[in-house]
Amino acid sequence: MPSSPSPKPKPRRRQTKKDRSPTPNAVSMPHPRAHATSLESIEVQPRTPLSSRAPRRGHAGYSGDEDDFAEQVELSLLGEQGRRAAASDLTLEEEQAYLAQAEGKKAFSSRDKRAIVLLIILYLIQGFPLGLALGSVPFLLREHLSYSEIAVFSLAGYPYSLKLLWSPIVDSTFFPSIGRRKSWIIPMQIIIGTIMLAMSYYAEELLNNPGQHLYTLSAAFTSLVFFSATQGWALTLLSEENLSFASTCQTIGLNTGYLMSYTVFLALSSEDFAKRWGVPRLTLGTYLFFCALMSFGVTVWLLFIKEEKESTSEDISVKAVYTTMWEICKLRHVQILLAVHLLAKIGWQANDAVTQLKMVEKGLGREDLAVTVLIDFPFQIVGGWLAGKWSRGDKPLRAWIYAFWPRLALTLLFTLMVYWFPKPPISAGFFVLLVTATIAQSFAGTIQFGGISAFHTRISDPVVGGTYMTLLNTFTNLGGTWPRYFVLKGVDLFSVATCNIKQDNQLVSLKAHECVSEHGKTACTELGGECVTEQDGYYIVSAICLGFGVLSVIFFLIPTARKLQAVPVNKWRIYS
Repeated sequence: MPSSPSPKPKPRRRQTKKDRSPTPNAVSMPHPRAHATSLESIEVQPRTPLSSRAPRRGHAGYSGDEDDFAEQVELSLLGEQGRRAAASDLTLEEEQAYLAQAEGKKAFSSRDKRAIVLLIILYLIQGFPLGLALGSVPFLLREHLSYSEIAVFSLAGYPYSLKLLWSPIVDSTFFPSIGRRKSWIIPMQIIIGTIMLAMSYYAEELLNNPGQHLYTLSAAFTSLVFFSATQGWALTLLSEENLSFASTCQTIGLNTGYLMSYTVFLALSSEDFAKRWGVPRLTLGTYLFFCALMSFGVTVWLLFIKEEKESTSEDISVKAVYTTMWEICKLRHVQILLAVHLLAKIGWQANDAVTQLKMVEKGLGREDLAVTVLIDFPFQIVGGWLAGKWSRGDKPLRAWIYAFWPRLALTLLFTLMVYWFPKPPISAGFFVLLVTATIAQSFAGTIQFGGISAFHTRISDPVVGGTYMTLLNTFTNLGGTWPRYFVLKGVDLFSVATCNIKQDNQLVSLKAHECVSEHGKTACTELGGECVTEQDGYYIVSAICLGFGVLSVIFFLIPTARKLQAVPVNKWRIYS
């Protein structure tokens, strides 16, 4: 029989003169090890070798064979010229794979692609209750409740800023037969869907009489935020080489879910918007029913996803994680930084918590507010890119420091805009000013967020990088959450309202509790009078916050930030 033709050889890459240069000798180095907890979304390896042993299974450098690992280390030590020379005798396909291996690039596996889709959907559902509790529902309640009562509802957002307190339990406790992630995601999804489904049948009654159901509403949304935050700590489905994409999934999913529940729902729930565009009005009950179906649908999907078995022999105990947090908090520089975080956002708290509510109270349409937030969203992305660019180098807090002044100036501008708010309909010029100021305020906030995040990355101990970063980020979020309750309470506290009643051609003024909510207005109307706000506490609270912000920035925040920025990185470390 005639012999079969030999396969055509694959084209090989021609060597250039530069490629023929001697390859630098690579020195084998021991693989550094880092103790990782499941709190860490991305494991950061120490730069100094701590052990001469091969990497443990499950880490990015592990290949199943020590010789392969040594080859990978040698490749990482070669320069670009050396890598090209080492690949000179390979086929074109082999060369691309070889160089990609040297640069640490790996193609997405089908498992990771499915995990990314699942992560985005899980974060999307997590954003639904956050957008309702922190965004749209307070605007729906404004007509019916006083600011003190809205302050009670604002407590629903606190669990998201305090999730670090119970996250180690979530990370360490699970059923091995079910899997680490599914042990928490599935029950959380079922609970979230059940609460939303139950609320969908009573939503209209709760919104029509929120004063009678204030604590029921607050408890329901607090539970939703709590279980959503708990679920978030279990979202670690990606393989180690692609863990960096977890933050991308979170940004896309969480922001989309938040905007749907805040901007989109706020516009579609407006009667004026529905009449203007000829679309049916979206009720809270219908939207909650949709969110519940989404939650149950994802739960069913999760039941058919097989989770890989994990080795738990090297898991750090709950006690060890809490001990690590305590050791971090004992560092003097960390204590000062935490104090900075708790005070840094007080200057514009009245603006963040009350200004938009005041504008709606004075006639700004909910759909106009939704459009303002929607226009602002793309500028947040640009601000995030610039924040990363401006926060490079040895002074990552420089952008964070400079952004204080525009944020405080914009707070004053918004206060004046509320004071001189025009009677509806709002002119195009005023609306353009409102949109421009909102974009500028959000841009400055994004710059500060990027700067402080870059500083956290710089100072965090890589041995416990995830726990360290999570602790600092928790206090960053808490700094914008804890004053909100007191600011809203202060508006009613400093407000002076009277009920003016005409009797026998004489005007009798009675002290009223407030003239903001329907309840306060109705109480005066039943007496045959007119409820009038003599002194709006918003301006007093805004002045207090703004004055405290200016003084704290000048005498504490900026000087302290510059000192912390100058502290050597090794002073922030507890292990390495």
